[in-house]
Amino acid sequence: MIRVRNLWVDLGEFVLKDANIDINHGEYFVILGPTGAGKTVLLESIAGLYPLKEGRIWLNDEEVTKLEPEKRGISIVYQDQMLFPHLSVKDNITFGLRIRKMKPAEIERTLSWLAGLLGIQHLLSRKPDTLSGGEKQKVALARALSVKPRLLLLDEPLSALDPNSREILQRELRSIHEEYRVTTVHVTHDFEEAIALADRVAVIGDGCVQQIGTPEQIFRQPGSEFVARFAMVRNIFRGEVVEGEDGDARFRVDGVNLSVVTGHRGQYHASLRPEDIIVSHAPFPSSARNSFVGRITGIADKGSTLLLTVKVPPDFVCLITRNSFDAMALSIGDTVYLTFKASAVNIF
Repeated sequence: MIRVRNLWVDLGEFVLKDANIDINHGEYFVILGPTGAGKTVLLESIAGLYPLKEGRIWLNDEEVTKLEPEKRGISIVYQDQMLFPHLSVKDNITFGLRIRKMKPAEIERTLSWLAGLLGIQHLLSRKPDTLSGGEKQKVALARALSVKPRLLLLDEPLSALDPNSREILQRELRSIHEEYRVTTVHVTHDFEEAIALADRVAVIGDGCVQQIGTPEQIFRQPGSEFVARFAMVRNIFRGEVVEGEDGDARFRVDGVNLSVVTGHRGQYHASLRPEDIIVSHAPFPSSARNSFVGRITGIADKGSTLLLTVKVPPDFVCLITRNSFDAMALSIGDTVYLTFKASAVNIF
């Protein structure tokens, strides 16, 4: 288990402020946020690469706040791999084992296991400059795992790869974690990557941890406007939660009352994911308590999907598949009905 308490790192031009995180043993934990948010600073602070202004760090109940990086039992993989160019793949992977003076037989067993696990047996005699980006990342991962770390840190490991290689390595990372169960902290700015890999996610922005939760919680129940926007919620409103005549809650915005499920009352924000809105030409037969009529004012083509902006008011952004869009023959200026469940509206 990792515990980070009240962590402050002052780098002059950037300050990481009062970070508090608990990471469970064997968990795949993702630190998610935009460029410059402080993700890598937090990761490298856990590794011991920055002096702390304040705060303490524990790893498996051992306080490591003042422990040298090489004594923490941590391996780190960066997006640029940092392989030794003059060494073969085999020698790159076994470098840490030879430094630790492990017996040759144990080195060979570890090498064989990792090469098989990552499917790189055929690359062992090659030099790094002959490998693809995905192959280099696998070698870097094998080198990091070879020393059996207590904690594996991954800093944007997929960001430099092409989409196909990224998808393949993403699946392999999850498979390796399920088999190896090393506690892993993975930094990324890619929300889809976080959803695919993480047991839990910490969203970081402006040098602060904004929210921690499961991918589903971050995706469906953002706790702030920053998290909602980063999670691509798109529909974020500021308004008032009031009591309806039936005793149920309503969220009032721009003269429209949305049925919502919440115990809150007063000034709040509401968020609604675009894929949770049903678009139709006529009133949609459903038990959903929210149904409004509006006019299409914008269409953004995303390939297999499209984003429609519909003015009720307020403006709602709705996600629709290409097939549905073509079948409905929608265009700007059309009148459509929007339908969504009260439970789809998140209040924060």
